[in-house]
Amino acid sequence: MISSDARPVAAYVALGANLGDARRTIRQALLALDHLPQTRLVRASSLYRTAPIDSSGPDYINAVAEVTTTLSPHVLLTELQGLELAAGRERPYLNAPRTLDLDILLYDDLRLDSPTLTIPHPRMAARAFVLVPLTEIAPHLLGAYPLKAVREQAIERLPADP
Repeated sequence: MISSDARPVAAYVALGANLGDARRTIRQALLALDHLPQTRLVRASSLYRTAPIDSSGPDYINAVAEVTTTLSPHVLLTELQGLELAAGRERPYLNAPRTLDLDILLYDDLRLDSPTLTIPHPRMAARAFVLVPLTEIAPHLLGAYPLKAVREQAIERLPADP
């Protein structure tokens, strides 16, 4: 963990779920992000529905959140994995359907390639379910990740809940 006098950085987290009440799970995960140690939710995208990519099961509900944090990237990852476990996440096989999936997309301007974490997320530029909600909340980041690369992927913005 970084000391409490560390400078907060912006991090972007992708959220996805396709088992159970996925909308509710994503909404609860967004609230939980704001309660992680040394982390605050800044903004969240709308919810989006997408078909599974490299996965199976029902359609996914996806969103992207911006947080500020003084946690190191690896500690943030551990905290996110704790939220996944609390939501019932199991990993029976690669790309299995999931109750909750949380991925660090970006962490300030850090470039990291470790055995447990790669930042920027290595597949984000190929995923409409990441780029479209990311563009909604942080359009200034779009230049590095063009939407035309994912224009063939179906994605539906869901109406806000009443």
